[in-house]
Amino acid sequence: MFAVDLHAHTRFFHGCHSLGDRFDPLGFRLLAWAVSRRGLDGVATTNHDYYTPFSSSSVVTIPGIEVSTTHGHVLVVGPDPPTETVPLEYTPTETVELAHERDCAAIVAHPFRNSTVADLEDVPFDAIEVNGKHPRTRPLVERVADAHDVPLVGGSDAHAPFEAGRAYTVIDADRLTPTSVADAIQDGRVEPRVAKSHLDGVLRRAYRELHRRKHPDDVLARPTPGVGSPPGERD
Repeated sequence: MFAVDLHAHTRFFHGCHSLGDRFDPLGFRLLAWAVSRRGLDGVATTNHDYYTPFSSSSVVTIPGIEVSTTHGHVLVVGPDPPTETVPLEYTPTETVELAHERDCAAIVAHPFRNSTVADLEDVPFDAIEVNGKHPRTRPLVERVADAHDVPLVGGSDAHAPFEAGRAYTVIDADRLTPTSVADAIQDGRVEPRVAKSHLDGVLRRAYRELHRRKHPDDVLARPTPGVGSPPGERD
């Protein structure tokens, strides 16, 4: 068994590519340190619409990318994710096909925040995420996963190192490699976990308040923070 954060980023800001590219190596070192301090075995680096190889002596790094599809975000995790994708270029179905062509698993990210991916029928994604920013949506996520007959995984969605590991996935595998992670997800040999320390609770409350102030129209009900329309579907 291995514990892996399947959704993490190496920078806490978006845009400004040249600055971000220079920051990423430092961001990854800080992320790997934080994941190791949490006692996890690995982390998937899933930056928005680009993949950069990283390695660490303290944790196993799983390649990944968070694809901004026409209906929300999909994580592509495994041995050979695409290097770069154009936001809103791929549909969820095309993203899943791209993932499978590259021997990767396709995961619906934060299904109740700016996403309608999980509402689509006949999209053969491999898992659905319990997101560390708002795990109170887990009962809703479980119902969606049951409806699609896919497993749940956990990811922190960390954009700052101290957020890493607040949700993660227990993976049943003999060895921890990008291929074994993708295979375990597709076979259902995974289980989400949510960290419940006092600090994690404080961080989640702070995130909910920040999101409420930045995107008040996205929050439809207090028990399901972050529910909203995906990119490209606003009026």
